[in-house]
Amino acid sequence: MISLLHSPFPTFAAAFTFSNGTETDRLALLAIKAQVIKDPHGILSSWNDSLHCCNWTGVTCGHLHQRVTSLNLSSYQLVGSLSPHIGNLTFLSGLNLELNHFHNVIPQEIGHLFRLKYLNLSNNSFSGEIPSNLSACSSLIWLRLGFNKLIGKIPFQLGSLQKLERVQLHYNNLSGLLPSSLGNLSSVKSLSLAVNSLEGKIPESMGSLKNLEFLGLGLNLLSGMVPPSVYNLSSLAKFSLPYNQLEGSLPSDLGFTLPNLLVLNLGYNLFTGPLPTSLSNASNLLEFDTNGSNFTGKITVDFGGLTSLWWLVLASNSLGTGEADDLSFFNSLSRCRNLKILDLSDNQFGGVLPNSISNFSNQLVSLRLGRNQLSGSIPSGIENNFVNLTELTMEKNNFSGSIPAIIGNLWMLRRLDLSENEFSGQIPSSLANITQLYALYLQKNRLTGTIPLSFGNLSYLQELDLSQNHLNGTIPKQLMSQSSLSISLNLAHNQLTGSLPSEVGALKNLGNLDLFENKLSGELPSSLGSCVSLEHLHLEDNFFEGTIPPSFSSLRGLQDLDLSHNYLSGQIPWQEIKSFVEAYLN
Repeated sequence: MISLLHSPFPTFAAAFTFSNGTETDRLALLAIKAQVIKDPHGILSSWNDSLHCCNWTGVTCGHLHQRVTSLNLSSYQLVGSLSPHIGNLTFLSGLNLELNHFHNVIPQEIGHLFRLKYLNLSNNSFSGEIPSNLSACSSLIWLRLGFNKLIGKIPFQLGSLQKLERVQLHYNNLSGLLPSSLGNLSSVKSLSLAVNSLEGKIPESMGSLKNLEFLGLGLNLLSGMVPPSVYNLSSLAKFSLPYNQLEGSLPSDLGFTLPNLLVLNLGYNLFTGPLPTSLSNASNLLEFDTNGSNFTGKITVDFGGLTSLWWLVLASNSLGTGEADDLSFFNSLSRCRNLKILDLSDNQFGGVLPNSISNFSNQLVSLRLGRNQLSGSIPSGIENNFVNLTELTMEKNNFSGSIPAIIGNLWMLRRLDLSENEFSGQIPSSLANITQLYALYLQKNRLTGTIPLSFGNLSYLQELDLSQNHLNGTIPKQLMSQSSLSISLNLAHNQLTGSLPSEVGALKNLGNLDLFENKLSGELPSSLGSCVSLEHLHLEDNFFEGTIPPSFSSLRGLQDLDLSHNYLSGQIPWQEIKSFVEAYLN
């Protein structure tokens, strides 16, 4: 115990009488207060001689001995370090300093608190290593140290805390191997070690954690195979391993050995092989994510019984075979009435979109099918159930036919990507009915006709790419007046004619303007100088003529400019715009 006999804090002997133990607690609390250098809400102002220490804010005492049993200073934005005198509060069973700005090391003296059951120091800036003598806190049930700046290894001594139920060490800078002693935490229900720099293999001993309900090891440097015994932890509800270097295939009976799964996140690892058909048995599954792994083969899971599933992300694998029946599982998926997120992008799915896609959940908000080998047309009827869809991406496939006008009925869409397909015909003017659209990508298709005048109604549009099609006619003034365009406007590589509308000056927030390889003519409007946010301007391979407007001197953020292969003359104001990385003017 730290001596307080010569404490700088005066003993109090006015209205209250303290036992030796209570006086020790009072002085320890005052020592803790002294280490707080900022108290923006004045929470510790009550820690003074006018109140018994058991009545101080955040302090709870036991009725019998009036000893401090709980200290809760959560969410008060306190700044300072934690005094070693915390170890003198020997009756403490709960310590909660979450969501403050405590820094420096966690005092070793916490290891003196053998009655401590709940320790929560999360969401601070504690640094240094986890005190190994926390293992002396043999009554500890909760250990929450997440969202700090802790370094070093996880102490193997923590494995002796037989009563621990929740261990949260996520979002720190911990390194080294996972100690095999973690397998001794026989009572643990939640083990969260994500977002650190832990390396090596998952210990075989972790397969002994029979009460484990949540295992979070994502965003580390773990490698090797997941021990088979871990797949047999039947209590597991949330199993999260993303962003590691784990490998191997999933057991074929996974859905039977983990029947209580709610969340299974295996993304961004090196897993291979097929998705187990037995996942059909995981009837409680809410989220399933394999993004960025190496899973292969046809999907044989029957999703029909997974009625609670809302998140299904299988992107960036090698799923599918390119054959016509690759999406036959859509029939069962249409019975998942709570599905909101479906991402099958960047795989090898072939065939056409089944008509059953029109029966998908009306809760769907994101549908990603891009970068596959899908073909055929977009089925009719999708407007009936896709009423809440905010994102539809089908880029880099082999879709053909016209873009259905009924897509204009998907009023909630924010992002629509149909680029790099074989769509033909005119751009439906009904797309302008999607008034909240902020990104529209139709580039690299076979679209013909003119740019719809109604696109001027898309008042939230930030990015528009219609390049590499067969569009003709003039650039609508209404489009050039759309001041919401802030990221990119790309109309390049078409057959557009006429002049560049002077309304282009309204695009004051636009970063990229690409109009190259068209048949545009006339003089460059001086209003182009009002596009002061431009970084990339490409007007090459047109029929522009006349002089370069002096207003170009206002384009001080330009990084590259290409005016080549036109009929322009005069000089460019070099002195005013020296920021060019590249300039092509010939």
